[in-house]
Amino acid sequence: MSRIIAGVAGGNPLVSVPGTATRPTTDRVKEALFSRLESLAVIDGFRVLDLYAGSGSLGIESASRGARSVDLVEFDAKASDVCQRNADLVNQVVGGKRVSVHRSKVESFLERAGEADLWDLVFLDPPYPLDEVALSAVLAKLAPHLDEAAVVVVERSSRSPEPVWPESLECFADKKYGETKLWFAEPS
Repeated sequence: MSRIIAGVAGGNPLVSVPGTATRPTTDRVKEALFSRLESLAVIDGFRVLDLYAGSGSLGIESASRGARSVDLVEFDAKASDVCQRNADLVNQVVGGKRVSVHRSKVESFLERAGEADLWDLVFLDPPYPLDEVALSAVLAKLAPHLDEAAVVVVERSSRSPEPVWPESLECFADKKYGETKLWFAEPS
């Protein structure tokens, strides 16, 4: 069972998506990821976008740790319902609507986003079957919606190649945790 690790909602359990269609980020990887983000002074007061959100655990963790707003984007109906339940939990703890859930395909969500829709921190944990060409296309659609000091985190199988970054994004770090690999990028 996954949980919120730290912040105002720390210790609360998260609802998991039933079945095997999603790959939850393990608490070990989540702890390491957020430790890295906090060392970069990323999260507190940030606008966060969690694409392919699954249960929404990365966005929910961000809200618990002080993110200003969090958008969870998930197309699967069961996963979207779980996102909403987890969002309701953290929204109740923080005393306001900090987390919003969008049942949408990631590509459609980014195409509908306006010029003023900018995010400071973005998580992408796409399903493994999403090929590298499709992931690159999503990164290209995301790039215009990033604040100039934004951080983008891509989570994939450690056997996956490094994402093909659009010209406007540059990878500045990566880290492997068993079967999971994280890539960190920023606007170039």
